[in-house]
Amino acid sequence: MQTLPDTLAPLHADMRAWRRDIHAHPELGFQESRTARLVAERLEAAGIEVTRGVGKTGVVGTLRAGSSTRAIGLRADMDALPIAEANDFAHRSRHAGVMHACGHDGHTAMLLGAAVQLARTRRFDGVVHFIFQPAEEGLGGAKAMIDDGLFERFACEAVFGMHNRPNLPVGRFAVRAGQMMAGGAFFDIHVTGKGAHGARPETGVDAALVAAQIAVALQSIVSRNVAPVDTAVLSVTQIHAGDAYNVIPQTARLGGTVRAFSREVMALVHDAMRRVAESTALAYGARAELDFRELFAPTVNDAREAEYAAMICTELVGADKVERDPPLIMASEDFSYMLERVPGCYLNIGNGGADGSCEVHNPAYDFNDDALPLGAAFFTRLVERRLAAAG
Repeated sequence: MQTLPDTLAPLHADMRAWRRDIHAHPELGFQESRTARLVAERLEAAGIEVTRGVGKTGVVGTLRAGSSTRAIGLRADMDALPIAEANDFAHRSRHAGVMHACGHDGHTAMLLGAAVQLARTRRFDGVVHFIFQPAEEGLGGAKAMIDDGLFERFACEAVFGMHNRPNLPVGRFAVRAGQMMAGGAFFDIHVTGKGAHGARPETGVDAALVAAQIAVALQSIVSRNVAPVDTAVLSVTQIHAGDAYNVIPQTARLGGTVRAFSREVMALVHDAMRRVAESTALAYGARAELDFRELFAPTVNDAREAEYAAMICTELVGADKVERDPPLIMASEDFSYMLERVPGCYLNIGNGGADGSCEVHNPAYDFNDDALPLGAAFFTRLVERRLAAAG
């Protein structure tokens, strides 16, 4: 059975149109009302049962075939980023300061294409839940859907998601068992000292100086607290203090991010940060309070489901075009919360590396439409193999 290109090629034009429409009308997390409506309307037009408003703006389409109650979930993210687009093609963002710089428009179009194809053919025996998730970009969309009863209302034996990877050629996949992407946290450290005249520092406690000392001290945590065989990143990306040249500020704030591949290492870093910040501030006669927000769990693929996903990829493109053990990724992905509830796999699909291509979260980024049929074929073949009809 040649799902690609014979079967899905005719859907390419539709997927490209959907993708470019979504790209031209980007919406931030939990604001994806237009995107959710487009998704729901396309699913309903294909005869798929639709549930709106799951996790605020999420959409779940449910398709049944045959008599089996076995069910799997397929997930795509829908939200855009607060970035001003630098591209000038016809489908560039029409919303100032917002763009699809991570390819979620393509992810949504690929899953829609698979849903339409599966609804047409119904060559499977069981249930498929098409999960269109809002607010992946650090706003907790996966957790919102889970808290809204996602897997109680739409039970799945396994769940699969996919993300494009720039510089991986179109026509290739990358699949990794076990740890794949880091968990992520954002933090703020609020420092309170005692304001004073800039010419009389002895009368105050300099919050700016304390913040600088804390920033330096934090760099010892990974090098002297995390085991060398583990991996973590702690980056101070913001320091704010003062508004005048002749005033020693009373308050200061540091902000940044932490990444780690296990919850245990993340907790270790969290505890050490609190200790270092509070103790350093105390040594200078100031106070420090840490606000640590864990936004992403580590993305850990189930070994069996990763092997299954790799098998599907191999059927589609051949073993030589499937990278089976790609490098760990320090970025984070909130599909991780779904993987903590249901075994599954998150994999990468090539977005190409031609001249002018760039990484995600860049104002010049665009999803490669040539990858759409292959992404849809992966989801389609996965369902047809996993929920194969008897006989």
